[in-house]
Amino acid sequence: MSVVEEFVSGRVTLQALRAPDICRDDVLSRFTHLVSTTLDVPSSFISVLDDDFQYIKAAHNFVVAESVRADSICQYVFEGDAPLVINDTQQDSCFATNPFVIGAPFVRFYAGVPLTSQEGKVLGTLCVVDNQPREFSEEKLATLTLLSQLVISFLEAWHSVGYTDLVTGLPNRQQLLRDLQTLRAVRGSQTHRLVLIDCIDMPRAYELARSLGMGPVEGLLRDMATLLPLRLRPGKNEFLYTVATGRFALLSVESHHFDAEWVAARMEGVRAEIGEGLSVDLTTHTGQALFVPSEISAQEVLRRAVSALHEAICRGVPCMSFSEQNDERRTDDFTLMNDLVTAVRHNHGLYLVYQPKICLMTGLPIGLEALIRWRHPTRGELSPAHFIPLAEQTSLLQEITEWVIDKAIERLKRLQGQGIQLPITVNVSVRDFSHGDFADRIETKMTKARLPTSLLGIECLETERILESPAAIRGLEMLKQRGFDIALDDFGTGYSNFSYLRRMPLDVIKIDRSIVSGLTTDTASRIITKSIVTMLKELDYVVLAEGVENSETLEALKELGCDQVQGFFHSRPLPEDEIDRWLSWKMKV
Repeated sequence: MSVVEEFVSGRVTLQALRAPDICRDDVLSRFTHLVSTTLDVPSSFISVLDDDFQYIKAAHNFVVAESVRADSICQYVFEGDAPLVINDTQQDSCFATNPFVIGAPFVRFYAGVPLTSQEGKVLGTLCVVDNQPREFSEEKLATLTLLSQLVISFLEAWHSVGYTDLVTGLPNRQQLLRDLQTLRAVRGSQTHRLVLIDCIDMPRAYELARSLGMGPVEGLLRDMATLLPLRLRPGKNEFLYTVATGRFALLSVESHHFDAEWVAARMEGVRAEIGEGLSVDLTTHTGQALFVPSEISAQEVLRRAVSALHEAICRGVPCMSFSEQNDERRTDDFTLMNDLVTAVRHNHGLYLVYQPKICLMTGLPIGLEALIRWRHPTRGELSPAHFIPLAEQTSLLQEITEWVIDKAIERLKRLQGQGIQLPITVNVSVRDFSHGDFADRIETKMTKARLPTSLLGIECLETERILESPAAIRGLEMLKQRGFDIALDDFGTGYSNFSYLRRMPLDVIKIDRSIVSGLTTDTASRIITKSIVTMLKELDYVVLAEGVENSETLEALKELGCDQVQGFFHSRPLPEDEIDRWLSWKMKV
């Protein structure tokens, strides 16, 4: 091992030891109890030190958790790499005024030995202390030293396991970062390549685990760890890693042929065994980052490769190389997401607009649809199309839904105070109403507001995802049972099929504007719309047409038997003050 490698090894071990680990620290606590019992000293602890602080990682009858390094007695053991015994601190001029001697925990006796790795790096100390002075024999010091060797043996074993993926047996992400740090430390000027390989659809794999248990999934991962070297045949200076569940990495120099395109081609058509004679086809995506080790950090190398891989997955292509332009766009999306978190949690800039729904029989408002908008402090007005797709990738979507529902309920209460009782519908994603307690939570909100559940409608799209999710169907049924009206948005586009309608507990079907727009100018559109409306009415649904922008379309929909319309002919979506004026005028008419 080179001098640089030893340095990196020691630093990484110290950083890893400082990080919390419940299982490791529980074992260390047992060690400290053993030390106190064996040496008949009331208190003992294990500490690690960095340039500024001392951290107590485990202790027995010792309450200090952290201290400034300058106040630590252990610093003398750490710096001298040698045992230190102080029989009475008050009689030692070096320690008599130490804060931990004259104050809690009032250390009078101290004995400490260094925790030294096989590479000769001091990682910390093993110490025993007492609030009374005492003698400490050479035999006891030898025992303390022996116990410190047991502690370091455990830590090195734990450390070693921490750099190997337990399922695949390949070096793990931490080992990859360690190797990248080593390359950087030796200031390598040769261009290297990191290729990330994603070939296992993990959501599908976990669905498999629900049926067959985790054994087949682990078998799949192990089989991939065997297939990769067989397919890629890495040489002496190419290294494979497992960097996440179902995701692998290949590190090589640029001059070798292991680029993202070549790896994706080599992995095309691969099948992996899951046990019991079963196998699955795998779709491979790769992303690569080229880098000069001396010019870029290990974390940044990995981040760039991840960025390229995600770009390949999002575009549905086999491979991508890191691109500054794509990366900037994703960084921009990330910044926008952070701004959205602030907007939702601090109620800054988000607001609702309301588009009326009109009854074709009476011409009067029959309801309102609540639509979210965002007045960004620097980007101006943003429609949901700019930020909802980003929120859908995170748990923030649920918070946005809760915010919209709360604001809609506030609006319902204000309408009620004005003597107007119009239902308001809100758009809800499959992920929202798939939660088992969603219907109960919304019902509780309405009950606290003293409003009937019939005044809050739920609009859903993503039809295909609903049908694929038993939890989503149950969520809709629970909403229906509690009295909420359920509307299906954008009927006539995408996954529209009459056969699925009875599988979903629906009240209102909204015909998409793409169907309605050609109603008065295109014979085929008129025939299609008539067939849709007739069928939906025979199935006892309320039919609402979206995107109505002129009187001709309105009259045609009346003739076809449509129930409700929504569109710019009657009103665009209106903010709070304008919807009040519009309703005041419309309800008087």
